[in-house]
Amino acid sequence: MILKRSFKKMGKFLKAKRIEADLSQAYVAKKLGYTSSQFISNIERGLCGPPTESLRILIDLYRLDSNEIVKRILNEEKAYLTKVIRIK
Repeated sequence: MILKRSFKKMGKFLKAKRIEADLSQAYVAKKLGYTSSQFISNIERGLCGPPTESLRILIDLYRLDSNEIVKRILNEEKAYLTKVIRIK
């Protein structure tokens, strides 16, 4: 059984922070080098995580604490790995 990875918590967090920063999905997408806001929508819906090479830009755009992002990513990875290990 393959466990599907979930990025829902991170997506909700990033959406809230984008809205708090008063930025549109289209603006963020453009800053990350994408032509469509669909990619940002996918991240915010938890369908995928933010690319690691984009984290610095998101941290700056959303005025985030980089330590908080690292902690959130590690917590999500820990939860995912714990589920995978328990299945086997």
